[in-house]
Amino acid sequence: MKAIIIMGSSTDEKHARKITDGLDREGIAWTSYVASAHKQPREVLRILEAPENQRDTVFVTIAGRSNALSGFVAANTDMPTIACPPFRDKLDMLVNIHSTLQMPSQTPVLTVLDPGNCALAVKRILAFRTHD
Repeated sequence: MKAIIIMGSSTDEKHARKITDGLDREGIAWTSYVASAHKQPREVLRILEAPENQRDTVFVTIAGRSNALSGFVAANTDMPTIACPPFRDKLDMLVNIHSTLQMPSQTPVLTVLDPGNCALAVKRILAFRTHD
């Protein structure tokens, strides 16, 4: 059981660290990647289709602006996808939240704004999956 964090840009690493610190405190294994749905869609698919990522995985996406990454991940995996968009200020937050919440059908993305709560959500989803 693990979390796979996919960042749309290396500039998202500081935000990701807030999530991975929480995952570390909870004893949850994680791996992170930088792959943009716009610029490297094949790389994102490679991550999603890796055999070790097909079970007992929660994907966490970190992307702003149009946030195609979260929808792309959710549309191409059966595993849970949590979007935790970064933002610099309130205006940036509004843009990122709106793009994250407006996903098309068949792309179930959960949105968690606080990185600490994102780590806790991963923990709870993985705990629920062990009861299947």
